[in-house]
Amino acid sequence: MPRRKPAPTASSHLRRAIASAAARLMAEEGIADYGTAKRKAARGLGAGDGDALPTNEEIETELRAWQSLYQEDEQIERVHDLRVAALDVMQTLAEFTPCLTGGAVDGTAGRYAAAEIELFADSSKDVEITLLSRDISYEIIDNRKPGLEAQLAIDWNDIPVLLSIYPPLALRQQSKTGRIRADAVLALLKTSIPGQKIDSH
Repeated sequence: MPRRKPAPTASSHLRRAIASAAARLMAEEGIADYGTAKRKAARGLGAGDGDALPTNEEIETELRAWQSLYQEDEQIERVHDLRVAALDVMQTLAEFTPCLTGGAVDGTAGRYAAAEIELFADSSKDVEITLLSRDISYEIIDNRKPGLEAQLAIDWNDIPVLLSIYPPLALRQQSKTGRIRADAVLALLKTSIPGQKIDSH
């Protein structure tokens, strides 16, 4: 006789509810960090940090479902626009070995998302000098993430771009999962909207 599946517990219901609420926050309010979204969602549902919170993978599943249901056309276009802007920035800052990360890579970027690019330089000042020499305005973002030299925000044709600057050694030390170079971004663009020409320089 086949075994019955165990009935969902209250904690599993809460975990699913938090994942769904976190996905909605990321899709509608532009929260990019999974941890921030899940903690805010948990508080909104009356749960504390001590309760079992969903994993990033569980939230990503809910986020993809939400975007497919409510934001499909808008979200596809947004991801494409982020990739176009990212490729342009990456080509402009090619000397700093740029890599694209985040929702523009995996396709989960929402309407308020920025193109997230990692740069690798001996000093963040080198990046700042390059931006200034090309008349590109930037804002320094306060971020105390370990290993991060600096974070700069720029506007690229009305698309927000977040530049995270690391020392060159970090390029070899950090996991390559979810990080792609300019050639891979170009490959994604060639398949994202058929018939649209992309300048590969």
